[in-house]
Amino acid sequence: MKKVWGFVTTAAIGAILTGCGGQDASSEEAEGLLSDGVLTVGVTAGPHEDILNEVKKIAEEDGMEIEVVPFSDFVQPNTALAEGELDINSFQTGIFLDTVVEESGYDLTKIEPTLTIPMGIYSEKYDDVSEIQEGDVIGIPNSPTQEGRALQLFEEAELITLPEGSGVEVTIDDIVDNPLNLDFIASEAAQLPAQLQDVGAAGINSNFILDAGINPEEYGIFMENVDDLFQANYIVSRTEDKDDEALAQFVEYYKTPEIKQFIEEEFKGALVPAW
Repeated sequence: MKKVWGFVTTAAIGAILTGCGGQDASSEEAEGLLSDGVLTVGVTAGPHEDILNEVKKIAEEDGMEIEVVPFSDFVQPNTALAEGELDINSFQTGIFLDTVVEESGYDLTKIEPTLTIPMGIYSEKYDDVSEIQEGDVIGIPNSPTQEGRALQLFEEAELITLPEGSGVEVTIDDIVDNPLNLDFIASEAAQLPAQLQDVGAAGINSNFILDAGINPEEYGIFMENVDDLFQANYIVSRTEDKDDEALAQFVEYYKTPEIKQFIEEEFKGALVPAW
């Protein structure tokens, strides 16, 4: 059994594998990622955890044992994967991983998109972005790429203007035009739902809205376009394991119709399958 990194914050998250003629993962002859008989998957607690618990059920029916290790932050799952404490992880966007790899030098690889968690503009005060008032305080996440993602969302809502051709690397200091003189405050992403009562609006990932027990349909006043995979979340492995048979099985289990139906029914548009 592999050492467990981080700490469990809610329920464990399971694994995903499509049992179409899959091998018995508990076989004594298993090699690669299943050499110890268990596929260890790192996730962030919340929706990723809920989904993987469903996937784990499918995998177990086909003989694959999954150990799910939930984390409370976005740093440890990649560190644990790079250092061999996890076999794979499933929690992050491709853009976020690219930033981590560039800064840390970890040899990690995107394997397959899983779902998109759209960012939305949420408010307890307003029913439409057109109602946002001059001088309102606006909350946005302070994590790499997510600050820029939120600012892009507010530009899409025609509330600010950013440099032409800019992407998720932009920060508050890069705002070119802010006609309502909105006061953007960057905070920990997980804390933004609790701050809604104190701000005019906030750009928040839907998973944090769901974790806080907030109905995204009730408080969401503008939502990100999820028609492409630009902000899709990915299954990630060490590059040396990218062709591992157990990883390929895991991907198949994740992308079953049963999991797609679970995501659509459980999260009602707050999470969108990426296949």
